[in-house]
Amino acid sequence: MSDQNKNTEGFIPQHGGYRNLFSYQKAEIIYDGTVYFTNRFFHKYDRTVGQMVQAARSGKQNIVEGSMASGTSKEMEIKLTNVAQASLEELLIDYEDFLRTQKLPIWGKDHRLVARVRELNKSTPTPTYETFQKAIEHESPEIVANSMITLIKICTYLLNQQIKQLEIAFVKEGGLRERMTRTRIEERKKKP
Repeated sequence: MSDQNKNTEGFIPQHGGYRNLFSYQKAEIIYDGTVYFTNRFFHKYDRTVGQMVQAARSGKQNIVEGSMASGTSKEMEIKLTNVAQASLEELLIDYEDFLRTQKLPIWGKDHRLVARVRELNKSTPTPTYETFQKAIEHESPEIVANSMITLIKICTYLLNQQIKQLEIAFVKEGGLRERMTRTRIEERKKKP
């Protein structure tokens, strides 16, 4: 199935297209980076590995599910996008816990390497894992974890903006029932 369903007629609008969302693109990088991080800095059977990978996966997958549900339920899209944001926030805390328990600093937003990750994000039209690979796969756990925190903060910011836009769209366009009712009324007006 393609990632975008097209319906130019009827009351179910175009939906899907999640691969074009900046939030999804960042969430995919975060998932891949988290898999790399946990494989490298935790023991294979440490419960934290599964929890972190699952939080990263949940962030990514809920963006997909929300995007696909958007055609028939704006409410579900908003809820799932919020779940994605909450999952990534949970993951952010896991990275902060790692740094704190390892007695490593958590960088502030004005740290020079945080600025560098943000700069890479802004200056690259479509950033990928490779864009941030040097930071994600750096030998220093401090650099890796703080880079992942920065990416998560970028993604949760994007998801927050996305939720605001979804709210505006819902207020303007309504939900499926309202579109169905409008379509029926328009159809009735066409009949003599």
